Amino acid sequence: HVELVESGGGSVQAGGSLRLSCPASAFAFSNYCMGWFRQAPGKEREGVSVLCSSGDTAYADSVKGRFTISKDNAENKLYLQMNSLKLEDTATYYCAADPAPSPGWMIAVPANYDMQFWGKGTLVTISL
Repeated sequence: HVELVESGGGSVQAGGSLRLSCPASAFAFSNYCMGWFRQAPGKEREGVSVLCSSGDTAYADSVKGRFTISKDNAENKLYLQMNSLKLEDTATYYCAADPAPSPGWMIAVPANYDMQFWGKGTLVTISL
């Protein structure tokens, strides 16, 4: 079992920054692709960014150039640095782990795809 607990969400003004974190085990980082997904009110879940053990990454077009996914091997934490936040980034952000074949595959799975492990989410609210 892989336990995922997101933190770092909050309320910021448009243009601001937040960093989300998701502690996980070394086993998880070595054996799973890990990623961030989000769900806004009234919308389907969507992939934001994924990082696999190969070091390969994937980003949603809507966040490219603004968000950066990374991991701290010493602390076994997954991060999502979010800069230049926009109103449309408002959502609950979830950390996920899955034995996906690639980051591009994982970020594009249908909204109803059930990742092997999910966190409970952290709310990000962007205001004017």
